[in-house]
Amino acid sequence: MSHPIHRVSLVEVHGPHTLRVVFDDQSEQIINFEPVLKGELYGPLSDPGLFEQVRIDPEVHTLVWPNGADFDPATLHDWPLHADALAARARQWELAGSRR
Repeated sequence: MSHPIHRVSLVEVHGPHTLRVVFDDQSEQIINFEPVLKGELYGPLSDPGLFEQVRIDPEVHTLVWPNGADFDPATLHDWPLHADALAARARQWELAGSRR
């Protein structure tokens, strides 16, 4: 089983923790990442200064941040299908971190 290959062609900061992401098929998503900014990798992106340093990786054409955080372009492309599951997983990361 495989999934379509999508590439990010443009990213713009659209608001707090929110990006406008345009793909090579000309579709776009406005994504509020706030619900998934938990845990060791994504938690630091809750800092607006770090979040706004988002870039498009020139090799794999997805969003990347200086701390190593990234997202699969297919997940970004179909964000509405994945957002609830990702937010639930982020809540688990947050709970696991608070138990330490």
